[in-house]
Amino acid sequence: MGNDYPSRSISKNWPDDERPETPSLPRSPAAADDPREALALLRQKMELVASEYAEGRINRAQFNAMYGRYSEQRTIIERILERNPESKAWKQVIGTAGHTSFLRQHFEAEPLYFLVYRHRLPEPLTAGGKQEPDMSQIAPILKALWTIPNRPKTGLARKNLGDNRWLVLAMGENALTIVVFQKEPAVAQAALVRDMHADFETANQAALTRPVIHADRMVFPQRALVEGNH
Repeated sequence: MGNDYPSRSISKNWPDDERPETPSLPRSPAAADDPREALALLRQKMELVASEYAEGRINRAQFNAMYGRYSEQRTIIERILERNPESKAWKQVIGTAGHTSFLRQHFEAEPLYFLVYRHRLPEPLTAGGKQEPDMSQIAPILKALWTIPNRPKTGLARKNLGDNRWLVLAMGENALTIVVFQKEPAVAQAALVRDMHADFETANQAALTRPVIHADRMVFPQRALVEGNH
């Protein structure tokens, strides 16, 4: 199973004094008073999108859609100014604010379902989501994982399942969480899965070490991933 996330973005729990700051949002190009200002604001937007991707807050599809839109607008305005510096047509190119917000939401990865397993048990402790898990894809992954010699105690990985579906797997000392997304998840979304699984193991530490598991007496932070998506 491949893990092509930047290791710093996933594995580091940032102390409060080291946590990257969210860049301040530039004004909307639609609010510009002249084309030169609009071009400067578009450039700021492009830089912001690049920073968001570098920091793992958006996925590649979101980056490509939003960056591509800003780049296209910039190119068209520059051509208009070359032909007629006095033209007001650049205003129509900018249009109204909000379209890139639509692109951000449209290309964001959506969690379809999750499963939580205690290591080496064939049945999940719990599962949830808007779709039934596809066990024809999940079962072989679990079988391969549990037969790995010297398997690390903790880890985070992802796998492209095809059909624009991606699996994120967070493993702890006693259990693991699997989340299947529609579209490629951003690094931040995978990190959230990792953190929720860590919280699951912390909250249920005593229960997970007992010979008999009573899932109905356990708490599952992973449920928050799919709340509101049913």
